[in-house]
Amino acid sequence: MEIKINKTTAPKAKPDASKPLGFGHIFTDHMFVMNYEEGKGWFNPRIEPFNDITLSPAAMVFHYGQEMFEGMKAYRGDDGSIYLFRPEMNAKRANNSNDRLCIPKIDEDLFVEAVKTLVDVDSDWVPSQPDTSLYIRPFVIATDPFLGVAPSKTYLFMIILSPSGAYYASGLSPVGIWIEDEYVRAVRGGMGFAKTGGNYTASLAAQVKAHNDGYSQVLWLDGVERKYIEEVGAMNIFFKIDGKVVTPMLNGSILPGITRNSVIEVCKSLGYEVEERKISVDDLVQAQKNGKLEEVFGTGTAAVISPVGKLRYKDDVWTIGDGNIGELSAKLYKTITDIQWGRSEDPFGWRVKVK
Repeated sequence: MEIKINKTTAPKAKPDASKPLGFGHIFTDHMFVMNYEEGKGWFNPRIEPFNDITLSPAAMVFHYGQEMFEGMKAYRGDDGSIYLFRPEMNAKRANNSNDRLCIPKIDEDLFVEAVKTLVDVDSDWVPSQPDTSLYIRPFVIATDPFLGVAPSKTYLFMIILSPSGAYYASGLSPVGIWIEDEYVRAVRGGMGFAKTGGNYTASLAAQVKAHNDGYSQVLWLDGVERKYIEEVGAMNIFFKIDGKVVTPMLNGSILPGITRNSVIEVCKSLGYEVEERKISVDDLVQAQKNGKLEEVFGTGTAAVISPVGKLRYKDDVWTIGDGNIGELSAKLYKTITDIQWGRSEDPFGWRVKVK
């Protein structure tokens, strides 16, 4: 399908380059929109000026939560080129989420082309300051005005863009993580692997509790036995234990992170043994007591690598290593961000040039 482009006649002022961008609160001039109707399929892909949308108060997304979203970034290289990072993986994961949520699948080539076209139209918004990027948020919402529990018959697929700085104000400074043993985020057979708002809403109560005690994120345990490590609220989690890199295996309740997959591939290329397996919190306690828990770090699109300097479980607080960023965490951050920003060769073929 041809993507029609209707450019704004009133472009907004760009952010002040001398001030921190923050994350997710500034939006560019344009957005991508495409409609779906049952029996007609996806149609009318277009780029139009960023604006509010009008929905019926009875739109099903408000009442039954049928929605999917993705998160990705565009990066400006030192030579002015603009790159995406593994966009085909986001398209594939979006459709995995769509399938679980009974949302019609989107042609993956069209998904990637829509992202590339929108980023190209708003290329002047891709920031060039160190550690900044253009955050990309594709999402689908159910729009049928119907108060009944059933898949919607109409949808909107949209993409919006937000120039952003570091996800954490502390940058690469290690964060504190609270291991949650009261609340549950997801269970196998549910929607934990899907990128949908309900998973994040389910995390808020524990997140507030952790923040109130000075911790940046919550590390979730499994919802059945409450003993196996799953993921952090906004990230997958990795441990370096006695020289090996260990991460929880994907089991249906863990988001299959694109940065997670990239880290596994980079670690293998660096010669590390990587284990994807069940990890109990008791395993961590024992590794910490034995001095074998060498590094802990989260991975995700927003932060890329987030080193963990402190873990709390019940009333015990552990300092990881010497509390500073570990050697592997720093190496992974540099390797992946150098690929993303075009500062190094890309032996994996992950970088996609927009212009």
